[in-house]
Amino acid sequence: QVQLVESGGDSVQAGGSLRLSCAVSGSTYSRACMAWFRQAPGKEREGVARISGSERTTYADAVKGRFTIPRTMDRSTLYLQMVSLKPEDTAMYYCAARSYCRGDFILPADFSAWGQGTQVTVSS
Repeated sequence: QVQLVESGGDSVQAGGSLRLSCAVSGSTYSRACMAWFRQAPGKEREGVARISGSERTTYADAVKGRFTIPRTMDRSTLYLQMVSLKPEDTAMYYCAARSYCRGDFILPADFSAWGQGTQVTVSS
């Protein structure tokens, strides 16, 4: 079992930056693959970025070149570094974990461990 707690959400203006954090505790085996998702009101949850056990990163097309997903060496904290934020980035952001990454897509159905979310609001 793994526990996840997000923080760092805020309201910013377009063009601004934010860094979200996800504190991870529990099974180290169950946190090798970690990801960030977001969900805007009335929309489905979508994958934003993912990092595998081998530290390979995957990004949604909408955030490539603007977001990165670093984490600490001991995998106790996952980050989502966001720059050049746009109003369409407004959403609740969630971190998620599982024991290994599979496939080339960042899919919510692949993850069973989730945090409670942190709100990001970008105004124009």
